[in-house]
Amino acid sequence: MSFVAATFNVPSNKPSLDAALEGLVRLNVAQRRAGVPALYSSGVRYRRDKGETWDSAQICCRRGWGDCEDLAAWRAADLRLRGIPARAVVQRSKTPGVSWHAVVQLPNGRIEDPSRRLGM
Repeated sequence: MSFVAATFNVPSNKPSLDAALEGLVRLNVAQRRAGVPALYSSGVRYRRDKGETWDSAQICCRRGWGDCEDLAAWRAADLRLRGIPARAVVQRSKTPGVSWHAVVQLPNGRIEDPSRRLGM
């Protein structure tokens, strides 16, 4: 299975960002089914990108790193494939100069932060 890269602008508000993350999660589910490994066994580490691109699990796996939305969408896909209806969502960032931070929300409301686990 092959995938194409797409670039589009998303308004910088929580509903729009959450919707875009959902699209990335769904793409990552397809990529995981096609052979991309689970996030935590992939060897990928957190790294903040210089611009603001949202990349799929396949791209992150190939280059060895991803930032918060890349990792949150990949982890949510991993959990969904295990039957856990997790979501990648944005929350206000505590980092100066950064407006939003993407995390994984579990069905019980608990938040998992793959970026922190992978070196942020």
